[in-house]
Amino acid sequence: MKEAFQGREPIILLEGVHCRLRGKQVLSEVNLRVWEGEIVAVVGVSGTGKSTLLKIIGGLVPVQKGTVRVFGCDLTKCSEEEINEIRKQMGFVFQGGALFDWMTVADNVAFPLRTRRNDLPESEIMERVRKLLDAVGMEGTENLLPEQLSGGMKKRVAIARALVAQPKLILYDEPTSGLDPVMSGIINDLIKQMRDKFGVTEVVVTHDLASAVRFADRIAMLHDGRIIAEAPPDEFLALSNPVVQQFVRGDAIGPLTEFIDRI
Repeated sequence: MKEAFQGREPIILLEGVHCRLRGKQVLSEVNLRVWEGEIVAVVGVSGTGKSTLLKIIGGLVPVQKGTVRVFGCDLTKCSEEEINEIRKQMGFVFQGGALFDWMTVADNVAFPLRTRRNDLPESEIMERVRKLLDAVGMEGTENLLPEQLSGGMKKRVAIARALVAQPKLILYDEPTSGLDPVMSGIINDLIKQMRDKFGVTEVVVTHDLASAVRFADRIAMLHDGRIIAEAPPDEFLALSNPVVQQFVRGDAIGPLTEFIDRI
């Protein structure tokens, strides 16, 4: 995949990124590039800094050292106004969907347009909402409230909301977390379909390697605050790195292994 992008500027460039939060070193010397039209999955066990990495790309968490360049703008040097303009080119899909409980499905999906685009007539907003709900298989749910939706349905509405303002980049935080295997498969397919249909670039952080293999063009593994390996799915699964292979096999590691050995 990398060879196809030689000579082009990545839309996301992280170089030597260090991030410390609440006195704890979360990321150390992180390097990552993402090119337009790619789907990149960042995998790793819980607590390795995956969600923090996503927030850094979104300009939501500052770094202490390194370069964070998104759409050509170094977020470590931009003003808050400039970062807000960059965010307008992004869509976010949060864990659990993060829908507004008091809004209908239609109003949730329309929310980014109503807050960012005061030049659009309501008829055009609702037409976009209907088309996107159809695209994610949620047609006919416009008047439902989030409490009437299953977990998978909430995730699909969240994807529609992320796309409604026609962003160039979508950031997903654990999109299949808490879902059954069938619904996880539906969400995985949607991630790929949204790239193919709308041309968006997608970065997905997940602990679910099976899902990442299904939709990603490239998988990067975050371990102890560093990206220790990255490759296309088939190559990633075959990497000889022992930490990668522990993750691939689902082996217990560290103190848990030692505890089990003593039983």
